[in-house]
Amino acid sequence: MPSFGLPEGEDPPRAVRALAERVAQDGGQVLALYREPVGGHWQAFCLLPREKVAPTPYQRDLSPTHAKRLQDVIKRLDRFVDPILAVSPEPGVYWTPNGNHRLRALEKLKAEMVPAILVPDVEVAYQILALNTEKAHNLKEKSLEVIRMYRVVAEEQPKSGEQDWAFQFEAPHFLTLGQIYDTDKRFAGGAFAPILKRVDAFLSGTFAKTRDAREGRAERVREADQALAKVVALVKKRGINHPFVKNYVLARSNPLSRQRKTLPSFDQTFEKLMANLADFDAAKVRYDEIRRAAAIVASSAIE
Repeated sequence: MPSFGLPEGEDPPRAVRALAERVAQDGGQVLALYREPVGGHWQAFCLLPREKVAPTPYQRDLSPTHAKRLQDVIKRLDRFVDPILAVSPEPGVYWTPNGNHRLRALEKLKAEMVPAILVPDVEVAYQILALNTEKAHNLKEKSLEVIRMYRVVAEEQPKSGEQDWAFQFEAPHFLTLGQIYDTDKRFAGGAFAPILKRVDAFLSGTFAKTRDAREGRAERVREADQALAKVVALVKKRGINHPFVKNYVLARSNPLSRQRKTLPSFDQTFEKLMANLADFDAAKVRYDEIRRAAAIVASSAIE
């Protein structure tokens, strides 16, 4: 098989050659072994049997709409030009952390083989958020991916902890919100994200020691959301049904609005938030204030 991007006389390591032989045994074909140009790591460009390729078990849910759109484009072009990334956790199994939609499109088009860049380092599959550029993530998708990954690594590597996986998890508030989205897909996490981004943090210690604390943080957010819903209901009962009501009430109750250099802890923040919501006077809310606040947020987003 060809080997590209190598100094003259350099042979691929034994493990890489063994991986190439495994691909052949699994019914695939290695087209080239090469060193990628940034870190000089060994990779294989190959064709993998489609039925042996699956998405990693902890990534976001597939979007049927996006997969169908991708399928239509590939069919119209009559060619597939964007190889997926893949790793092989065990013989006969190939995972893709960034090609789920392309894989579904090829399945629908009855393609037998999948062009793939096969990375020998299986740990690359955990870097899913950094690698998955196929379709932009929204907050819910990111949070669900992260919490699914969290549960896998917490089970497989219990002696490690959140701080060891900070790069893969990307941000601590995804862990907290993911716990909630996992049981309530309609949860409006975007309202709480600005607060969580400022006071949530990766917990120190092993997963075994911090798992309950992370679940506890998710429960605090759930409680705040329930308290917020009660205030919003009181405001709407007065006939104020503007779509920005929830964000307005939360912004007015946010204990971090006047914080500058020193921030309170996560628990202090949500204790104060709950107290502010309990004291919130829905009778004083005016429709024009909400409309004005929504307009300011909208103009800031445009800028």
